[in-house]
Amino acid sequence: MRHHMYNPDFKFVIEPEHFNKYTDRELLQYCPGATMYMPAYKDFTPKILQHSMPALTTMVFCFEDACPEERLPEAMENVHNLLTTVTDAVDTGKLDPDFVPLIFVRVRNLSQFKAFGEKLTKKEVRSLCGVNFPKFNSDNGHEYYAYLQDLNDRFGEIIYGMPIIEDPEVAYKESRIDQLMGIKKILDKYRHLVLQVRVGGTDFSSVFGVRRGVDYSLYDIMTVRECLSDIINVCGRNNDYVISGPVWEYFRAPKELMFDELQHYGIEDYLMRRQPLVNGEIDGLLREVLLDKANGFIGRTVIHPTHVKFVNALMAVTKEEYDDACQILGTKDGVVKGSGGNKMNEIRPHTNWAAKIYNRARAFGVIKNESGFVKLFAVSE
Repeated sequence: MRHHMYNPDFKFVIEPEHFNKYTDRELLQYCPGATMYMPAYKDFTPKILQHSMPALTTMVFCFEDACPEERLPEAMENVHNLLTTVTDAVDTGKLDPDFVPLIFVRVRNLSQFKAFGEKLTKKEVRSLCGVNFPKFNSDNGHEYYAYLQDLNDRFGEIIYGMPIIEDPEVAYKESRIDQLMGIKKILDKYRHLVLQVRVGGTDFSSVFGVRRGVDYSLYDIMTVRECLSDIINVCGRNNDYVISGPVWEYFRAPKELMFDELQHYGIEDYLMRRQPLVNGEIDGLLREVLLDKANGFIGRTVIHPTHVKFVNALMAVTKEEYDDACQILGTKDGVVKGSGGNKMNEIRPHTNWAAKIYNRARAFGVIKNESGFVKLFAVSE
């Protein structure tokens, strides 16, 4: 798999790297990008086999919120069949392994996770990248990861876990820090199995009875912003874990994407000054992704296929950012002038930033400048 395959003619300064579930974790944790959730009872197998959605690199089949309880047996059988079919297609040469997305399942709870896990086969596991744990907290986290470790040991394979921090106990100010510190201890114990930490912005909003409008960002909702800030503070220190951004709920497919007139302008100028770029729903998404990047989030959950290429395009790294990162990582100490001659690169304080930029560049590629963001997503798939 590789990001931006929907736009094969785009000229990168440095191409994004290919990846699959067996890619080294140090790079793979940066690769999921726009991670699309869908009900686990939907048969997505034909779309994978036909590679009909080239922008989609990561998907999660949901047994929880998106799946009615009465359809759970059907959903589990569907995912087992999908995993088997994908592996068989690769083995028989019917499917290029480079077209297999990172596939995850979001389980409903621990008992449902074990019910699903007990029916897994080694063939299925070869196409299963990991498991997402909902409402992850310091009370249930140990059991989730202990069983995940058992599955890894049983199959001699790698199956990652992605905790979703969205529990009300994290939302509540009086219990949040204790919960987060407990969660961090669990993650540190099972670090080799943690691919990303995910956050549930919709669940946090629900606790406080709020919902952002299309013209607002989650960063404008004070109670939710505090939750996200503390998660970054605890789990994002020293780049300990890659943390992905929450879902954007609004979608409207743009009819045309022709932006030649914007090639000489920065995309941030349009979005932050609220000048129309695509449409209200997509502009809101892009604006929130810019704020994600500013706050240290990488990638995000998406619930609509039209969002994928917009999120992943903005994850690309400009040449100036990349050059600064390489300069910082390649210099022992001190202060040097940045590659653009417009900033100070202070080696020690900027090293964590540089490492994150460098790995994001490996995953999403390096573009010439900000006009490349628009050129990346302004094509029809």
